[in-house]
Amino acid sequence: MEGILGVVVPLFVILIVSLSVHEAAHAWAADRLGDPTARLLGRLTLNPLAHIDWIGTVLFPLIAIVSGFPLIGWAKPVPVNWGHLRSPRRDFALVALAGPVSNVLLAVAGAVVLQGIRIGEAPGAFAPLSLSVLLVAQFIQLNLFLAVFNMLPVPPLDGGNVLAGLVPEGVARLIDRIRPFGILILYALMFSGVLSVLYRPISAIVTRLLA
Repeated sequence: MEGILGVVVPLFVILIVSLSVHEAAHAWAADRLGDPTARLLGRLTLNPLAHIDWIGTVLFPLIAIVSGFPLIGWAKPVPVNWGHLRSPRRDFALVALAGPVSNVLLAVAGAVVLQGIRIGEAPGAFAPLSLSVLLVAQFIQLNLFLAVFNMLPVPPLDGGNVLAGLVPEGVARLIDRIRPFGILILYALMFSGVLSVLYRPISAIVTRLLA
């Protein structure tokens, strides 16, 4: 039991921190583009309590861990009032893009920290990896996966919202109609093995960083 908790608890902490930064980035982008709604509702914060969604932040990750699928999740969507945006479709796409970009930046920061830790460790080709190295590696891997996962062109994922901002209005409306079925599509992607396919190249990148 202690061994399982020793793995699950750090992963959950990493996931919650990463999702909190992701949602705060959405709120920051919306505020910068003219919509203060998220800021006024207290979403422009790194406090996880403002962002946790019981399905996306707790249930879905638990299913992933128990099922052996890649750990993934999401937080409460940041509310955006299109009426406050200067160019609604375009600006909403930029707000959506801010989340995955924040995860990429976190992964880059983690890679810098990882290299600093490895430089400070004693040399040795077969030296066991320390706990700090493994946790930072997991942090990098999870944030890269969150960025890639969220950019899938499926609403309500960020990729679907970005795509809706790039295509003609008629196509964008069609994408909006798919939105209510988004959760079903996500489960289909999870159990069909698509997420595992996306996870492999990301895992390979992190493995090379550890080498």
